[in-house]
Amino acid sequence: MKLYETLVDDLTRLIQSGVLRPGDRVPSVRELTRSRSVSPGTVLQAYGVLEDQRLIEARPRSGYYVSVRGPGPLPLPETRKPTGRALPVEVGELVFEVLGAARDRSALPFGSAFPSPELFPFKALSQAFAGAARFLDPWKSVSDLSPGNLELRRQIARRYLEVGCAVKPDEILITCGAMEALNLCLESVAGPGDAIAIESPAFYAALQIVEAHGLRAVEIATEPLLGVDLGALEQAIKRHRIKACWFMTSFQNPLGSLMPLAKKRALVELLARHRIPLIEDDVYAELYLQGTRPKPAKAFDKRGLVMHCSSFSKSLAPGFRVGWVVPGQYAERVHKRQLSNTLTASVPAQLAIVEYLKHGGFERHLRGLRKALSEQQAHLLEAVRRYFPRGTRVTQPEGGYFAWVELPEDVDSVRVYREAMKANISVSPGPIFSAQRGYKNCLRLNYGHPWSPALEQGIRTLARLAMREG
Repeated sequence: MKLYETLVDDLTRLIQSGVLRPGDRVPSVRELTRSRSVSPGTVLQAYGVLEDQRLIEARPRSGYYVSVRGPGPLPLPETRKPTGRALPVEVGELVFEVLGAARDRSALPFGSAFPSPELFPFKALSQAFAGAARFLDPWKSVSDLSPGNLELRRQIARRYLEVGCAVKPDEILITCGAMEALNLCLESVAGPGDAIAIESPAFYAALQIVEAHGLRAVEIATEPLLGVDLGALEQAIKRHRIKACWFMTSFQNPLGSLMPLAKKRALVELLARHRIPLIEDDVYAELYLQGTRPKPAKAFDKRGLVMHCSSFSKSLAPGFRVGWVVPGQYAERVHKRQLSNTLTASVPAQLAIVEYLKHGGFERHLRGLRKALSEQQAHLLEAVRRYFPRGTRVTQPEGGYFAWVELPEDVDSVRVYREAMKANISVSPGPIFSAQRGYKNCLRLNYGHPWSPALEQGIRTLARLAMREG
């Protein structure tokens, strides 16, 4: 990371966490030059980026100030410390209930796992899919079996290169979405009864998979801004025989946290010392709202211990179910498991995505998607700030499309969820994100849908239900 990028990163976090509030004066160029031992040009370059992002503004003859954008943000949720025990997982029934409710198209989609279908280029993708199927070489049905279409793997390798991560096409295995990639990785390194380190709160699908495989979860405290607490992880490694870690290092679901680059490097180094594989779930990396795409932990992997998983499902084509994994030193195990299960992802879907990527539409689509998500996030956070009860805390992620809301302690989020469904509003209650059924006063809210008066009214209704529960 360049010196000015480090300054941008540090000051952005101070602003988003509320340490520097709207209207506060930020350190002068001279002060930062002296305290950080950098050149004035480096500071000015950082301040230029922050001005472009509308986080700070220059005032003539006065200096730089945090942009004034109305009342200050709500505070961040507190980082909670799990018990540190290796526990069996039992979340299945509640998760299935919530997922079933979220599929109701008529319900307001705050509990949905996906952005709005309206934000994806389905017409262009459908045309690419039809063309791929119409002119499909019959031999492709054989040659594009696992590890997958070579041109698609080349396109994916190019995107790795753009973030400074050297991955060759033959290191990539195409899968049926990221969920197959994650399953294959976990099956390749752990068996029933083994302990797996996961985040807390954790992506509920990770909990479901851990439960389905008869594994035990060791929940690691995760900070809303900076991700997994490495000190807590190191203590867990000393207490348990951790067989693998399953973490989202960029825009974690549900918190939205983003590990800084230095912390990603430290995570990889810590696990390398103990020879523990990292299953890196990186499906939201393309959905950054400012700056540039974050580099994955995989970029710091020198021993092949990081198994990097991603897909096009969150950024381009949810229904195509095309994902991939870079399994590192576990490539042979993962490949064999895929051959004994699904063989490969849909060949026409792979070819359709290749055509779309080759013709340059992806970047244009992503720019529009990021802009929409940024605007929708602003609407949601402002509505939460305006309507939710006193004492509410909320994240303001730098990417993805989920906000994590911590309500006052006496609010039962499962009851809020069930009452909300009666009002035709879907939400995701906190307990589905915890092996211990914790986070009882928390909700995950999806801001991946175009803002509307109906969504605004939905937030007001949720706020009223929360105040009734408290």
